[in-house]
Amino acid sequence: MPKAKGKTRRQKFGYNVNRKRLNRNARRKAAPRIECSHIRHAWDHAKSVRQNLAEMGLAMDPNRAVPLRKRKVKAMEVDVEERPKELVRKPYVLNDLEAEASLPEKKGNTLSRDLIDYVRYMVENHGEDYKVSGRTTGRLGRRPGP
Repeated sequence: MPKAKGKTRRQKFGYNVNRKRLNRNARRKAAPRIECSHIRHAWDHAKSVRQNLAEMGLAMDPNRAVPLRKRKVKAMEVDVEERPKELVRKPYVLNDLEAEASLPEKKGNTLSRDLIDYVRYMVENHGEDYKVSGRTTGRLGRRPGP
């Protein structure tokens, strides 16, 4: 089927395109930024993902890292061949990740400091009398009662 007339045009060089930014964005899309700083610093761009993770002692595929034993086939201990363990060349990455994971989690569900101070002030002045402390507060937008 013939092409529409005037729709083919030769490629022209884009002089107003920032080549440095174009190459940087292409590189960023090709290899996305690794969020974990420990893994990012130990990463070798010349190696594959599987090789990098194996050197750090991490698993690319968790199903292959911890294989499930099949219940139907019972092999004798003599027949079982153990696969050679992959050499961990960068154990410091695994140690750093374990140390970071063992840190206690920061609680983020606490009240703000000024709200805690305000409640403490109300309890010191009014005790357990919530009606009076509610009357004196101007936060609810009501006028103080009788």
